[in-house]
Amino acid sequence: MIKLVFADDEELVRSSLRGMMAGAPDIEVVGEAVDGRSAVEAARRLQPDVVLLDIKMRAPDDGIRALRAILALPTPPTVAMLTTFDMDEYVSLALRLGANGFLLKDIEPAALLRAVRDLARGGAVLDPGVAARMVRAHREGQRAAQPARKLLASLSEREREVVALIGQGLSNAEIGGKLHLSEATVKGYVSAVLSKIGAANRVQAALLAYRGGLLDQL
Repeated sequence: MIKLVFADDEELVRSSLRGMMAGAPDIEVVGEAVDGRSAVEAARRLQPDVVLLDIKMRAPDDGIRALRAILALPTPPTVAMLTTFDMDEYVSLALRLGANGFLLKDIEPAALLRAVRDLARGGAVLDPGVAARMVRAHREGQRAAQPARKLLASLSEREREVVALIGQGLSNAEIGGKLHLSEATVKGYVSAVLSKIGAANRVQAALLAYRGGLLDQL
């Protein structure tokens, strides 16, 4: 059973999340929070597997402060941020701090359940809507693009292909199908790539693909 905590200061959002989880036999909502402080306390006390954390609650950076505190716990859960289309500056910061992904608040129920299950397995999720906004934002800042291109240039051609497909949100099995490789081989490539580029997870690798323009080449 996946233990889930979610935090949002809007009752409508919490009610929606609660309803979407109600029919899932493998997911139990063990706690809800209305602000960053109560989210941290719930994570500490209930020890969930996954936390869904509104990136902007009582104060503009409340979700960011809560993320820092939750990830500093002795046994931190996997955390994904809930966001809207107007929070690009916080998206990049939360990724650097170690968030395992972003979900839009209007996500479809089936997609949300898949995301929670992926997060519980240690995976990362990045809503395509958030990704598209980030692509546009990073195209406007060449200072972010240059270091990304330099890192990507240090990879082999096959490794760059893997990073590009991670940027598209593909799983290891899907990448293997695209590149005609076994899933185990792809897993080895992903591990090597994350190590070479200094990424903590697949979301950060995806962000590098966006910054470095790899998706423009597909």
